Amino acid sequence: MNEELWFTRVLNHAFAGPVTASLRALHFSPVHPHHPIPNHVAMEIFVALVLMVFSAVLARSLSVEEPGSWQHIVELVWGFVDEQAEEVIGHEGHQFVKFCFTLLVFILLCNLLGLIPGFESPTASLTVPLGCALVAFFYYHWAGLKRQKLHYFKQFIGPIPFLFFLMIPIELISHAARVLSLTVRLYANMFAGDLVITVMLALFPLSGIIFLGLHTFVALLQAYIFMLLAMVYLSGAVAEEH
Repeated sequence: MNEELWFTRVLNHAFAGPVTASLRALHFSPVHPHHPIPNHVAMEIFVALVLMVFSAVLARSLSVEEPGSWQHIVELVWGFVDEQAEEVIGHEGHQFVKFCFTLLVFILLCNLLGLIPGFESPTASLTVPLGCALVAFFYYHWAGLKRQKLHYFKQFIGPIPFLFFLMIPIELISHAARVLSLTVRLYANMFAGDLVITVMLALFPLSGIIFLGLHTFVALLQAYIFMLLAMVYLSGAVAEEH
């Protein structure tokens, strides 16, 4: 078992019993029954808690006349996401801003968490990018079904109906490849970034600032790319013509 981070230790101390019992009820046997919560899950929970507390505090201090600095930052990011959604998805993009904004902020904080001593980036673990990719995958299919009803399935048949037996497998593989692409891209970049920083700090401690800056840039870029690809998939799902 990897070394437990302090927050993971707190969660396992408080919830090991219920979590282990729940896993066994689902026919999963945890390798470490007294430590069933791994670091990457604990880090996800930490990010979610930070976002919920921040949102609650910000909501109480919102002001039209005298907006605070944090309100300005959130509005700036929201406006950026809204602008991107309109450009990529079209006029209907505004209805997906909440999802895309949440996806961007969550992944960004997960990416940057590893820069804080005592924490690690949960996106450097394969299951976390996979979970985010599956959320995006099911969301854009749900949006397509909601927008086009049963007509949404026409895209899987293709423009020539009698070739459906060829097009359906191709389309299914194509959509499954999107999950793989989103997962591997985010995971590989964050895992490699964490590994490079660990090695370089061990070999050249003075180079830490340079590589921390590079890691921050990669974290921002990968969060943006993930959100942008999710918008592209949403655009294809809600479009009338495929």
